[in-house]
Amino acid sequence: MKEVYEYLRKAQVFYVATIDEDKPRVRPFGIVEEFEDKLYVITGKKKNVSKQIEKNHNVEICAAINETWIRISGQLIRDDRVEAKKYILDKNPHLRAMYSETDDNTETLYLKDAEATISSFVEAPKIYKF
Repeated sequence: MKEVYEYLRKAQVFYVATIDEDKPRVRPFGIVEEFEDKLYVITGKKKNVSKQIEKNHNVEICAAINETWIRISGQLIRDDRVEAKKYILDKNPHLRAMYSETDDNTETLYLKDAEATISSFVEAPKIYKF
């Protein structure tokens, strides 16, 4: 999982794909953190992405660095604990202008049953399950 975390951090922007009714939706994310041996992202409960994940936890995440790319499939599961929100916000204080660990909007989600593949045109794929 460490390699997956480092890859997403290095990429800086990664794309999360969800399902909206019967259509795919993709949007950029920029924050990923490791907390309690899980990978977490943060968003707002008022956003469409949150509503889509609530209906269908299955997502795919994709990012690229130079001639490599990562694809992650798994479920994003809500963690409403203040400790998870505080950890992510403390690591990313610029988000405190939008989010708080005690508001009704901030949502932290962790990846569950995930499989990540880092691929390139010149090396065999590296697969990680967590």
